[in-house]
Amino acid sequence: MQSVERQSLESKLEKVGNVLRLTGWIGLSAQIVFGAISLLLVVFAIAGRNFSQATALPSGINPGVAVPVNQGVTPGIGIGIFWAVGGILALLAGIYFAFRQTRLARRLRHADTLKHPTKAEVMTVLRLGAIAGLVGMLLTILGGGATLGVLFSKSIAQPQGMAIYDPTRMIRSIDIMVAMANMSGIAAHFVGTVASLSVFEWLHR
Repeated sequence: MQSVERQSLESKLEKVGNVLRLTGWIGLSAQIVFGAISLLLVVFAIAGRNFSQATALPSGINPGVAVPVNQGVTPGIGIGIFWAVGGILALLAGIYFAFRQTRLARRLRHADTLKHPTKAEVMTVLRLGAIAGLVGMLLTILGGGATLGVLFSKSIAQPQGMAIYDPTRMIRSIDIMVAMANMSGIAAHFVGTVASLSVFEWLHR
């Protein structure tokens, strides 16, 4: 009788370990891929923004009070960059908790029962991973909304059928990169949150 119960327990632990490992690696891989895309887009946007500021200045003149340094820079797009960077930082926390989940799955499948993690430890890691994902989604949604608002206002300000001489009114690829960075961040946080919440709900039941 004890042998049957032990086999049943080992089977359940192995099932839990396999689910933790699968969802952990899926969440980890997806967050790394989407996070890398978001990071690259943000880096390109910041580099392009700095380049626009440099080329907007007359030669031999340093930026100062009397010289507008944002001639070639979209006003308000820095807010979208700020929230995108915040979302990337939150994504690092999500990646860490996803990695922790794979380590817990490895410990759970160990032959020595003393090395098995407790249910509370597993649930805590899943809960923190979901919280990091929700916070990251909030930050990137704010960034995406701010960026789209800036692009919308610029599209309205553009004169229809006329040439645009004011560079601040032009919709540039750099502006779209910021929006794409935030959208990629939302996708990364969404995958990580769904993975953590699904396993959390399954274990809770």
